[in-house]
Amino acid sequence: MAVEAPFMNLEEALQATDALMLDVVASEVSVLQDASRYIISAGGKRIRPHILFLAYLSAGGDNLEDAVPLAAAVELVHTATLVHDDINDHGRIRRGRRTINEEWGRTFALLTGDYLFTKVYSLMAPYGELNVIFSEAAVALVEGETLQAAAVKDNSLTRETYQKIVAKKTASLFRLSAVLGARFAEARKEHVEALGEYGFYLGLIFQIVDDLLDLVGDPRLMGKETGLDIAQGKGVAGVFAHLAGNGSGSAPKVAVAEAQAVAKDDDPFLPIKRRLIAGGAVEEGRQMARLLAGQANAALDRLPPHPAVDELRDLVTFVLERDS
Repeated sequence: MAVEAPFMNLEEALQATDALMLDVVASEVSVLQDASRYIISAGGKRIRPHILFLAYLSAGGDNLEDAVPLAAAVELVHTATLVHDDINDHGRIRRGRRTINEEWGRTFALLTGDYLFTKVYSLMAPYGELNVIFSEAAVALVEGETLQAAAVKDNSLTRETYQKIVAKKTASLFRLSAVLGARFAEARKEHVEALGEYGFYLGLIFQIVDDLLDLVGDPRLMGKETGLDIAQGKGVAGVFAHLAGNGSGSAPKVAVAEAQAVAKDDDPFLPIKRRLIAGGAVEEGRQMARLLAGQANAALDRLPPHPAVDELRDLVTFVLERDS
């Protein structure tokens, strides 16, 4: 059942979020404006704004237009992290386009990511204490990215570290989206907590599935390169790195060596992918995601019946089964 709301429906709210993001990054420094609008206009799933709006409606919010700046702020943070991720990963394709660092170079990509972060301040200025939980989520995000970089550098990614990384770098922003929507609607504490748990678990699922798609996904559907986790020893590929190696060295080094050996293949990481799949990496990841889906839905069970809650539940299925 589609969610209907007075003044502005969900689709209109998502469109308004995009329009606001494009507007707020206007700058007399043309490269900042052009690069920012370049990645924003490339689209994306807009899952975080979607969560925020549905959480707001589920808690009794009745004017989605009022929540648009919050949704735009969350999505701008996410977009900024993508720009910085592509620098760190040497990514060349994002959302079916050349990345900003490919199009404008590393320096301007770094500055564009910073610029997107700074624009969040102007969007969040009117929202008082909501800035506190926003900043806490942003701190967690940076901590997660840093933990990941350190683990990759030391070739020390374990299941425990992976779970901590995913909780901080991805789940924190999903949780923030749900909590902001609920808090802005002045929901009861129990409602906010249930939605926060839902967002957290959904974020974990999203990242696990994203990492699995790096192994088995179709780059044409995903709009970006795959195999980057293998090359860098992160994500699910990093956790199960021992399955790709031969006992003679670190998994990233093994992956790169084998990639060079089969460079004529359309997918230079195919041998490592096959070893990881045969070793159970993909199936274990999927089992973990299914378990977390149950926990996300259990959190929603604590909420009163509402069409928005039904759509939040549908999002769990979408994230769990997505192929891009």
